[in-house]
Amino acid sequence: MAAIPETTTAVVLHAIDDIRLDTRPTPKPGPHDALIAVKSVGICGSDVHYWKHGRIGPFILNAPMVLGHESSGQVVAVGEKVTHLKAGDRVTMEPGIPCRSCNSCKIGRYNLCPDIIFMATPPYDGSLSNYYLHPADFCYKLPDHVSYDEGAMCEPLSVGVHAVTRAKVSVGQTVLITGAGPIGLMCLMAARAAGAGTTIITDIKQERLEVAKQLGATHAIDTTKLTDVVTHIHSLVGPQTIDTAIECSGATVAIHAAIKATRNGGVVCLVGMGTPEITLPLVDAAVREVDIIGVFRYANTYPKTLALIASGKVDVKPLITHHFNFRESVDAFNVARLGADKDNKMAIKVVITLP
Repeated sequence: MAAIPETTTAVVLHAIDDIRLDTRPTPKPGPHDALIAVKSVGICGSDVHYWKHGRIGPFILNAPMVLGHESSGQVVAVGEKVTHLKAGDRVTMEPGIPCRSCNSCKIGRYNLCPDIIFMATPPYDGSLSNYYLHPADFCYKLPDHVSYDEGAMCEPLSVGVHAVTRAKVSVGQTVLITGAGPIGLMCLMAARAAGAGTTIITDIKQERLEVAKQLGATHAIDTTKLTDVVTHIHSLVGPQTIDTAIECSGATVAIHAAIKATRNGGVVCLVGMGTPEITLPLVDAAVREVDIIGVFRYANTYPKTLALIASGKVDVKPLITHHFNFRESVDAFNVARLGADKDNKMAIKVVITLP
């Protein structure tokens, strides 16, 4: 391995609309840490939101913060207590580090840890840096045939895997997914990998729906052309047929449709985040015993997600539409924000490649 430089360059958000390349000291591994030479980082909607709005709910940008949390790279150094990794290993990094001692952590739901440290969520730095220090037990080795880009995609795919796990999607079920953005498409692939028989996906953009069809969606519905989405869905698959609805848009109208389309005794899984408070048809859900469950990030998914990618059961590569180099980061964020490049090519997942 080459010598580790004393400084590292990072993509730092200083304030709204103010992204800079800053130089910082290269961190040194503690006993349980791994120092990673970062290779690929995907841009998430949350990164763009912090860039343009400076906050997401209670998480407010009050100091410069390194962006990025969908990441993979190569180990360059490890702490003295680390035994499962060594310099040269290629890894994907799970971005949320819990306290490991609270009740949520002890029952295995560490994504709900009140003291979790999550990359690129104020006040914690993300991974869009030449070198990033991470707890070694939240680094997972990439098989030789899995690329760094695919390793970075373990993060958004984990959201889909966690959603279908929480919703208990099983073989032969009929699943509705509302929203065909990156996370909706990841949920589609995760549902199919879990054995879903029929998959229906809705969106307001035809381009996204075309991608969904290429990924195996049974039905892809443009809701802008319909006056009654639920009736149309039932006309395709029959009433009392949707076992599970996975809501990925955060739009109130989509949440309403998800609840009303789901069969008696079915499940609605809320993944998308919209306004903090909305009005819902809860009586309709209650009298039909439709279970409404929430999803926040993920827990215990990275090994499963990596196995899905490594086995070829889920192919995330078609979702990576754009690559930018490290010094083109602002351009990359603009493409992710606009959802298309200057040639009007649709952007689904934008990846920054580091030297």
